[in-house]
Amino acid sequence: MATPTTLLLRSPFYTNPNPRRTTTTTIKASNNPPPPVHHHRRPADESIRQEAHRRNSTDHNFSAKYVPFNADPSCTESYSLDEIVYRSRSGGLLDVQHDMEALKAFDGTYWKSLFDSRIGKTTWPYGSGVWSKKEWVLPEIDDDDIVSAFEGNSNMFWAERFGKQLVGMNDLWVKHCGISHTGSFKDLGMTVLVSQVNRLRKMNRPVIGVGCASTGDTSAALSAYCASAGIPSIVFLPADKISMAQLVQPIANGAFVLSLDTDFDGCMRLVREVTSELPIYLANSLNSLRLEGQKTAAIEILQQFDWEVPDWVIVPGGNLGNIYAFYKGFHMCKELGLVDRIPRLVCAQAANANPLYLHFKSGWEDFSPMKAKTTFASAIQIGDPVSIDRAVYALKNSNGIVEEATEEELMDAMAQADATGMFICPHTGVALTALVKLRNSGVIKPTDRAVVVSTAHGLKFTQSKIDYHSKAIPEMACKLANPPVNVKADFGSVMDVLKKYLLSKDSKK
Repeated sequence: MATPTTLLLRSPFYTNPNPRRTTTTTIKASNNPPPPVHHHRRPADESIRQEAHRRNSTDHNFSAKYVPFNADPSCTESYSLDEIVYRSRSGGLLDVQHDMEALKAFDGTYWKSLFDSRIGKTTWPYGSGVWSKKEWVLPEIDDDDIVSAFEGNSNMFWAERFGKQLVGMNDLWVKHCGISHTGSFKDLGMTVLVSQVNRLRKMNRPVIGVGCASTGDTSAALSAYCASAGIPSIVFLPADKISMAQLVQPIANGAFVLSLDTDFDGCMRLVREVTSELPIYLANSLNSLRLEGQKTAAIEILQQFDWEVPDWVIVPGGNLGNIYAFYKGFHMCKELGLVDRIPRLVCAQAANANPLYLHFKSGWEDFSPMKAKTTFASAIQIGDPVSIDRAVYALKNSNGIVEEATEEELMDAMAQADATGMFICPHTGVALTALVKLRNSGVIKPTDRAVVVSTAHGLKFTQSKIDYHSKAIPEMACKLANPPVNVKADFGSVMDVLKKYLLSKDSKK
């Protein structure tokens, strides 16, 4: 085990540590920085992928497999990640289980140093926020099979004005997962899933394409990563229920798009039936590979706080895989000694699609799916979430809470956030509403450190912002609307308008 008095120097290309087979250089820690390490640039005709393939070493004993989710310890059912399987024999969810004993051969200090050393690099594939944690994600995949856009490493925004002025907090942060390749957190999971599909196809497994049901963001991520790898993608979308910005993404990336006269739950039922009959790999979060990528956002949060644990993490919830992914990432860090606790988790739902919230308020009595109503937070407009069991497990084991937001609350929260320097999606408005409610009730303290997870970029939902600021939403006050002012193009008219505006601002000091 490493100790605080030693420093292990390794090549930046070294990624698969094995204490029995690896040579390390150990020096005493001191105040003097280590001498610079000079690397020769790769040959001009060699790409970063080819370089990684040349340098790749599989000399490790890390592994992972599918097991039934939350199964009894005596259960022996398991599957290789190279098998095409989505459910356990009993029909339950699966989970990716890592060989924790092999990972525990290295202490928390080692893992923190390794992960931190890869941030901001262009070394394939470790410049990705997901693949910088490769040993904890898909440890056995060859670097040459990975399909990545260097996703992750997303901005942690200090919400200074929103925190101080609206909820009386100095330590409020927004994790902008939407600042990513396709504009949403779904990239984190899709790079893992499509990489595994790429591996399976190279192994001549029966996979012709990849399919998903989507409320927008999943289809964008799937189509982009499949296009990058040259793999056909098939997308099932509910007609007229996603934004135009979301619809155009899979179309532009060459996906085969099916627009169906149903909601997301109907699309999900169809894609599950289709993938059971055709050689199309299922890409929805029913597939636990997705969650392996999404859990890295939790590890990133810890990295960005120099491995200090925040008090709260608030995540919008629809199909509910992401709240479990965050729990898994935090819990894995605790189990492997990187931190000594995990944050309390909050799952935020739109009131028009709130089956988890109702389940929570009933004291976790029998879960009842619902018919989701239309919500501006369209990506979480899901009434029968696939990952309900995962979400309940995560919340129970993190002393978690579920909160909801009405349509007016989430739209007002989005407008408030935008007016303080952000540009968020409606789903983040749901999470911010949950924060405000928990802060007002005293559950979240003014001195707590809270992180709100922003799941998608605001540019994907411009129509909802236009409707709000135009006061074009029926039965909604849109009290924070900021429409443009029509004024004649002459100096006097412009001066009159500006003076009135400046006086109104001066009076609020």
